[in-house]
This record gives sequence, structure tokens and C-alpha cells, in this order.
Amino acid sequence: MHRICYSNGVVAYAFGSFATLPLQAHVSARHGGVSPDPWNSLNFSYSRGDERGRVLENFARFCAVLGIDPSQPVRTHQVHSTDVAEVGWDEAGSRQKGCDALITDAVGLPLFLVFADCVPIVIYDAARHALGACHAGWRGTVHGMAGAALRAMEGAYGTDAADVYVGIGPSIGPESYEVGEEVVEMAIASLPRGERYFHRRGGDGANPCFDLWQANFDQLTAAGVPEEQIELSGIDTARRTDEFYSHRAERGRCGLFGLLTWLEPRA
Repeated sequence: MHRICYSNGVVAYAFGSFATLPLQAHVSARHGGVSPDPWNSLNFSYSRGDERGRVLENFARFCAVLGIDPSQPVRTHQVHSTDVAEVGWDEAGSRQKGCDALITDAVGLPLFLVFADCVPIVIYDAARHALGACHAGWRGTVHGMAGAALRAMEGAYGTDAADVYVGIGPSIGPESYEVGEEVVEMAIASLPRGERYFHRRGGDGANPCFDLWQANFDQLTAAGVPEEQIELSGIDTARRTDEFYSHRAERGRCGLFGLLTWLEPRA
């Protein structure tokens, strides 16, 4: 990913592999907003104690640098599921309840999700010009969020995984994400060779660390997405709280950053 600094102080990250494709996908950093500590400063969460007016101003600033009307993005009420909502212009400005992924083939319709360690995943079907945006925490990863989104796009648009390009955005990394044994057990029960996604940094007595990046990468390639068409940011939010919010590293006293993505007209 490459870092973009805007004149109003907003900072966003974009996937280099999408540069020649007819879509936009931008992940906000935490700079350029109006929220004070502990949300400083471009917070998009209404539920972590920040004032609503500040969050609205933050979102307006982010949308402004991207040329997006802040009343248009489709949002989700994220619940750590694998449910997917298909949306079009009739849903512009709505909040889709009980889902963690949005898909669309509506050109120009912005999709918006929020994060603070969970994995942002952008899926673009270059053949059918369709788009998916996913939020995958440990539950979503264990239960196959990325694969669920691909299947939804296949059903809605006829997507073939071989035509898909994917960006996996900033999220908690494999050296930072300690989990309990119950997570290991669920992953082993749900994912092929699920034990390979865990290691113990301090030996046998340490808590296991979960590699969400590799688990999602492997789900995508298993579904047929070519490895060379997947870009992994490699940015660990828990180690980069100077740039991103991290629920784990900041012990819940933080805001949420956002992913805003949309289809552009094809030439």
C-alpha cells in the first residue's frame, strides 16, 4: 500500500495493485480529524464515547478528499458474522444490519466499513466489474468471511475467482494477535490444517498468536484467486498506533478507522 497525505491533514492508504484497475479503495489513517484523545483524531465510531458531531465532521473530511458525498456511502452494522448484503443505488446512505460484507455492481456507489484490528478485504471482479468489501475478525476468519463474499459475488454477478483481485488491508499482525485456546480449537475445527495459523512467541507456556493474514490469504487462494492477484498490506495495526487504531494495543480506548471503496466507470 502507499500512503497519501491530503491538504486538510487527512491521510489514507491505497493498494498499489489497484492503480490500473477501475475502482477506488482507500483506508483511512487516524490523522486529520477533530476528535481528541483517546480517539485522536479521525475517528469514525459513534459507540466508543466520542461526540456524534465530531464523528460526522471526521467522515465529512475523509469523504471530501476523495470526492465523495458523505450522504451516499452504504455502511454495515458489523456483528462478526459471515453474512453478506448485496446493495445498489436504492441502498445509498443506508446502514445494512447484521452483516460484515457488502457487494455491488453499481458504479460509483461507495461502500464503507470500519476497523480497529480486524481485517479489511477488498474484492474486485475485473471481468464483471463487481466489488466486495469485507470485515473479518477472528470469528469471520474462522468461519470463512472471504469465501462467503466470493460465493455471494458468484451468485449475484457470475464472478469467477480467477478474475478477482484482492487487497488485504491494515490489521493486527501475526506477531501481535494473542488469542485463547478456544479460538485455536475453533480454527482447527473449521479451517483446513487450522493449526498452521498459530504459533507461541514465548514457547509452550505462552498464549498462541493467530495469523489472520495468512488464514484469509489461504481461503482466497483455495477459492481460486491467483496468489499474484492478492495484495497483502503487511501493516500491523497493533504496532502502528501512530497511524491506525488498535483495539488490542490501546485496550479498547481508541476510535475506528475506515475503508471506503467504489467502482469507477470502465473505459
